[in-house]
Amino acid sequence: MGKYFIAGTDTDAGKTFVSQALLTAAINEGMSCYGLKPVAAGCVDQGEGLQNDDALRLMQSSSVKLSYQQVNPIALEAAIAPHVAAKQEEVTLNTQKVVGFCRGALMMNRADFIIVEGAGGWRVPLNSRETMAQIPKELSLPVILVVGVKLGCINHALLTAEAINRDGLQIAGWVANHIDPQMESSEESVATLKAAINAPLIGEVPFIENQDIAQASKHLQLEQIL
Repeated sequence: MGKYFIAGTDTDAGKTFVSQALLTAAINEGMSCYGLKPVAAGCVDQGEGLQNDDALRLMQSSSVKLSYQQVNPIALEAAIAPHVAAKQEEVTLNTQKVVGFCRGALMMNRADFIIVEGAGGWRVPLNSRETMAQIPKELSLPVILVVGVKLGCINHALLTAEAINRDGLQIAGWVANHIDPQMESSEESVATLKAAINAPLIGEVPFIENQDIAQASKHLQLEQIL
């Protein structure tokens, strides 16, 4: 069973899009799979309680069907940094609580391929003392890093990779997700990162205007991390 934490170089790096593509690639390989999004801000109540679009997308792409509460136990309404939203909404947000929810879901639901998607970037705060980085550390999860390929991505990616390694976690692999179709010399940026990041490039997803998950999944090579 492969379990991974999905981290991004920035809020808009495309973590959920790549996560869906990873789950689809796993299904195409005959594996059972599901994704968790333990903390999500920007949730909307459409009659079934607060729900987040990213969490719903992960559920849609998973072969193992979990309840919404298992996928996204901490749903925050305000579309702002999770720790700020939690404070405003008087919701307790800390490592122990998030990890407890994750462990419960992981123990109850077996699968060949499981991903836990973070919120925002690697150092997004959970509260005044803890950050999102504590979650994969406590769960002992290797990291799949999603690099949003745009101007400035080299610095963002290298700093994030350095922080992951400094926190004692392994980068199992990384995905180059082209999010800016107007970016010049994007291939040179990917080549620079490929030489600098000490982990396999498991896929280079081109800019896909309609966010076609099936098409994106064809650009990923799960065998490099499994």
